[in-house]
This record gives sequence, C-alpha cells and structure tokens, in this order.
Amino acid sequence: MSGPATGRRKRAVTFRALLACLALIGLDNFPAAAQTMTSDLFRPAPDGFMSPQDSPLRKVGANTDKTGDAADDARLRDKDLPAPSRIGNIPTYGLPAASGASDSGFDSLNRTRKKPKFYPGQAKPKPPAGPGSPAPLTVAPALNGRVRLSIPPSESANKTPLPPAMAGTVTGQPPRKRLKIDDDPFGPVGDYVGSFLVKSALELRGGYETNPGRLPHEIGAPFWVVAPEFLAVSDWERHALVADLRGSFTGYSNSMPAIVDGAVSPSPTNVNRPDFTGHIDGRIDVTQDTHITSEVRLRVATDNPGSPNIQTGLASYPVYTTLGGTFGIDQNFNRLQVSAGGTVDRTVYQYSTLTDGTTSSNDDRNFNQYGGVGRISYELTPGVKPFAEIEGDTRVHDLAIDRNGFARDSNGGYARAGTSFEFSRLLTGEISVGFAERNYVDPRLDRLQGLLTASSLTWTATPLTTAKFYSTTSIDETVVAGVSGVLTHTYTFEVDHDFRRWLTAIGKFTYGTLDYQGDGRNDKTYSYEADLIYKLTRSLWIKGTLRRDILDSNIAGASSASTVVMLGVRLQN
Repeated sequence: MSGPATGRRKRAVTFRALLACLALIGLDNFPAAAQTMTSDLFRPAPDGFMSPQDSPLRKVGANTDKTGDAADDARLRDKDLPAPSRIGNIPTYGLPAASGASDSGFDSLNRTRKKPKFYPGQAKPKPPAGPGSPAPLTVAPALNGRVRLSIPPSESANKTPLPPAMAGTVTGQPPRKRLKIDDDPFGPVGDYVGSFLVKSALELRGGYETNPGRLPHEIGAPFWVVAPEFLAVSDWERHALVADLRGSFTGYSNSMPAIVDGAVSPSPTNVNRPDFTGHIDGRIDVTQDTHITSEVRLRVATDNPGSPNIQTGLASYPVYTTLGGTFGIDQNFNRLQVSAGGTVDRTVYQYSTLTDGTTSSNDDRNFNQYGGVGRISYELTPGVKPFAEIEGDTRVHDLAIDRNGFARDSNGGYARAGTSFEFSRLLTGEISVGFAERNYVDPRLDRLQGLLTASSLTWTATPLTTAKFYSTTSIDETVVAGVSGVLTHTYTFEVDHDFRRWLTAIGKFTYGTLDYQGDGRNDKTYSYEADLIYKLTRSLWIKGTLRRDILDSNIAGASSASTVVMLGVRLQN
C-alpha cells in the first residue's frame, strides 16, 4: 500500500546512514585502537581475545618469548619464506623421562623415587661400590621370624671384596655359573693327560712292629713301607675306562731267628713282603640301554703271617700272583637291568726258598678258575635298587694230586640277594646275604659251605663324622692235609672325624673268622687301629698310626699278637 507512511520510512533509513558517515568523519582526527586478529580469537577459554603470553592463566615455562606466537611468526606473514633447517639440531619430544612417575618404587630410569625409611638405630646401607654392584640389604635378614635392626659385624668382617665382573653384578652381564663345592679341600687335584684325569700318590712310612712273624713269643723289628698309588679316569661323552693300581712293599731291618724254642721256626727268617691290587675297568656303550663291560685284575701278595699254609724252615715268603679278567654285557629294560659275564683267573706261586739254600716247588697250588656270573636288578625308586646274583665256577690245578696226596680240583659257586640304596646321601651303599658252596673231586674232602655276607655302607652322621661298614666272604685254597678249604669272613667298622678340615682322626675295628673245614680249626682275628692325619697342603700329608693285631686260634701254640707304631708322609697330586 502506498501513502505518506511509505515515504516517511525511506527518509528515516537515509537519515540514519548519513549520521553514521558524519560520526566516522568526525573521529578521523583521533587515534584508533583496533583488535588484533590472532589464531586465539575464537579460543573457548577465558581471555580468549588476549595473546597467550599475556594470559594470567598461562603456565610459565622455559620458553616464554613471543617468537612462538603464531601472530609473530614470519612464515605466516610471508608464505615464501623457507622454514629453518633442522640439520644438526637435537630434537626434543614430549615430556622428560619419569616426569609422571609415582613418588615410590623405581622410575623408568631405574632410579629410586622415594628413599626408604629406617628405624632409629638401624644400620644405613652404603652406596654401591661401582657400576653394576648391588646395594647391600636395607633390612637385616629375619631371625626366628623377627627382623633384626642391624647387621652383626661378623657378617661383614674379613671378607675380601670382589670386582663386579667376578661377582657377576655388571649390568647386562650373563649370570656366572657357580662352582661346585669342594667336598675334600685337601684332596688331590690330579692332572689331565689327554682325555684322562690322572691322580697319583706315594706314601713313605717307618715304624716298629713287636711281632712281625706272628711267633708265640714276640720278637720285634723296625720296618719301612713304600706304597705308590695310581688312578686314571676317562672323561668321555660315551664309553668309560678306569685304571686303579695300588701297591706296597714292607721291609724289615732285622731277620727272624731260624730256631725258636728248640724247634724250627714257623716264620721265615726274612719277613719282607709285597702287596699289590690293581684293576682296569672298561665300558663300551653300544646303545643307550646296552653296554659291554670288561675288567682286567691283578693281585700280588703272600700268605698272611701265622697262616698254617706257611711251610716251616722258609727263608722268605713265597709270592703268588693272580691274573684274571671278566667280560660281560649289561642290558636295561626300562627299570629292569640284566647283567651276565664270564670270568677266568690264573693263580701261580713262586718256589719256596728254604733256610738251607734249597727250594721247594709250589706247583700243586697253581690253578686256573673258569666261571660265569649273572645278576638281575630292578630300580624300585631312584634310591633303592634290589638285586639277585648267582655265580658258578670250576678250579683246575696244574697237578691233579697235591703234596699230601689229595685231589683238589673242585666246582662251586654262590647265590645271594640284596639291595643298593641311597637315602638323602646320608646312608648309601650295598648289602647282601647268600649261601656259598664248593664240592671237591677227592671224596675224602668234605663239602665246603657256609653263609655269605657282603656289604659296603657309608653313613654320614654329621658333616664332620662319617661311619663306614664293610664285610666280605671268600673261599680260599689250602694245602693242609684233610682240610677242604678256608671259609673266611671279614667285618670292618670305621669312623672318620674331622676336628678341622686339615686334621682328621680315624678309628677302625676289624673282626674276622677263618673256618678250616675238615680238621676243626677255627681262627679269629681282631685288629684295633687309630690314625691321625695332619694335612699340610693338598700335596703333603703327615700320618701317624697305632695298631694292635690279635690272632686267636683253638689250636695250641697258634695264637699270636703284635703292635705296630708307624709315622709317615703322603705325597699326592
């Protein structure tokens, strides 16, 4: 609709526009304060129209200059200006390490955030000795469930400091393998010869014996002993070879009389005697469960003093030699083990030398022995392994008839059962019991038979005290007229005690019975021995011995006794 109202509205709009132009012209002579256009113009924060460096809520940092403001950046004002080069500059990223870690425990740099608190009077730890060395314990170990406030001086006194490389405390170093504790710190170390560990020893002893010839009336003499030893053990991944050789020679400075109490002496005038025991054992591992075993053994000795096998009027003891071997096989069937082998032995005696200068043959005592042995065992547990064993053999003498007209060829053997065991390393060994028997070709010789016992036990009573028990049974040949053989039982009980690691005392008691079946003779032997060993070094020991030997026989005039006092040194490697 057109009218006066429409024209009035147009005039009002034009008048308001003219007033605004006149106001701007009037203010042209006054300075203007314009708003700065920045990137923070539309920031949704208090004082968003202000520059960040002027904000009272802005965090004060190391870099508070205005060069970081986007409004003052020359690159925003001039887009053609190139960016500054970053070559050679070390960039920084994010926050510094461990800036947000807790105040306890360790941060990302393995630094302690909060120092531990100590009780009043409690020992403070010392700083580490060097890089990689661990700090000592801040809290003493518990004793009876209670924490000790301080470490006693005895735990840190007289301890040689170790460098970190030896102690295994260097950061990043692989853990060092702990060495095995030396059970015998004064034992021989040995030397490696190729792939064999070889240990050797030599004992030199001297002393006095009150009755070396075991005469009814004691006649003493000083003596000396040389006793070498040799041990070689292979160090192979498969197969095994062990050589153990031990011997001795006992020499007396005095000679025994040829006539005793108006009769020919039952003892030789020269009582020097050798003794050697050696064996070489081998094992060939065919497979993991099949092994071929072998042994070569040698025994050199004389008859025991006081034995009825010794001729009267001898100038020296005749030496006998027994050389033999065993060849067998062991087969494992899981926990079941079966072993079988054959044996052969040869025993030869020297000619006897008499006091009148003549000699006497001992060919009737020479014999060969052939036999076989079988054994079966089952491992019930890793520490208990019962077994059963049977053996048979035949003895063939060089002469069918001996000096007294008896045929001594025979057949015999034994059967026994027992177990080997190991209980926490405190009680280890093997024990068995059985029956032995031997039949002779000559009908005038009775069957020789008796109980068989064999054992080897070791009991570690304390770390310083060890008890041992040994028992053996053997059937020995004899030339006594009418006697089938000698059934010999020997029992030995020994106690070792270490007063110090370098000072050891040994007490030993041996009891034996000799049953001469056929004529009713029974001998009993007793031996009491005390040894004291002073170990100067691994290579040098000093040993003192006091021994009392007793032979008690039911035959009149056959009993005897002797006391031995001995001092010597042992050289070993």
